[in-house]
Amino acid sequence: MFASSFASQAPHRQMGGGLYRQVGVETRLTGATPHQLVAMLFDGYMEAVAQARGAMRNGQPGAKGVAIGRAVRILEEGLRAGLDLQAGGPLAQDLHDLYGYLTMRLTVANLHNNEEALDECQQLMQPLRDAWAAIGAQVGA
Repeated sequence: MFASSFASQAPHRQMGGGLYRQVGVETRLTGATPHQLVAMLFDGYMEAVAQARGAMRNGQPGAKGVAIGRAVRILEEGLRAGLDLQAGGPLAQDLHDLYGYLTMRLTVANLHNNEEALDECQQLMQPLRDAWAAIGAQVGA
């Protein structure tokens, strides 16, 4: 499952809390509905952007790069790759274009330590995340 690649960015030899978190994420993935999986991608994206902001503020370029890389992978390998452009029509195309734009802005944020670009990336994704959460009850999530 594509979402499992987002579960952890720690090395294979995890110890303590890291391994516990990975098992928890994998357990949630196993029992998740498709709606819940997408919600987890939205949440993971927002968390990664927030981690990138914290790393940027703390002068940690390596951690910033890892967090931004995670956000980009969620966009490209999870959300964007999951779109059906044929069946989804204009809405799917608009989302495809938005995810591409967000990927570009995250790259700018990474290269130029641009916190405003991170803010924009969160602000553009928040309405989608909120709308997705709002339809959860209708799809049995």
